[in-house]
Amino acid sequence: MPEPLELKFTATPEKGEVSALLMRPAESTHVLVLGHGASKNMRHATLAAIAEALAEENMATFRYNFPYSEKGGGRNSAETCIETVCSAVAAAQKAAPGLPVLAGGHSFGGRMTSLAASQGSLVAISSLAKGADAIFAAEAVRRHIPLLVVLPFPVTRFEQDFQPHEWQEVSPLLKKAAHIETLPESGTAEEAYMETGAFNATYMTGADYTKWLEGAEAMHKTLMTEAGFMAGK
Repeated sequence: MPEPLELKFTATPEKGEVSALLMRPAESTHVLVLGHGASKNMRHATLAAIAEALAEENMATFRYNFPYSEKGGGRNSAETCIETVCSAVAAAQKAAPGLPVLAGGHSFGGRMTSLAASQGSLVAISSLAKGADAIFAAEAVRRHIPLLVVLPFPVTRFEQDFQPHEWQEVSPLLKKAAHIETLPESGTAEEAYMETGAFNATYMTGADYTKWLEGAEAMHKTLMTEAGFMAGK
């Protein structure tokens, strides 16, 4: 189990810095920004258990304090908490570059995250790689959440990695993206994909690969359903 990395970031200009904990397994696929419950803080047992369970599934977590839990006193205004959520997302992007970012929380932290998303204060970031990244991007567009696309190479080169029927699903997402960022071309295609967080640096074949693929697909579907990005059966 990886040891959490202690970090600081500015919650709001008025409230100043708060603490955060980044737990990042070596083969992380995403990073989940986690807000705590109303009377708790980022070190509470519930959030720690969530972070440890997700780490076992190669999901990084970024836990953080709201200003009132960092400094004491009464609970902050909704506006301050929403701004803190947005600052935490930005801090997680900086602390775990290349990983797709998800945001949520326990109880109060989840409500504040939902409010931030509903007010257009959050953006969805995706590499549009086949599978979970493309599914996540499609659901973000459907929910009118601004989509930021990070591509490993220019669109014309990126298209070559898709079958025609696959590109028909991905191409409309590019047209609806609020912004498209293309990484500078360097190294191999595999290295470019790893820079965007679309690849894990793991090599498997045969039955091992099939087992991993089935497990990864099931995990992504569960996470997306629990987060409200996919409808349950």
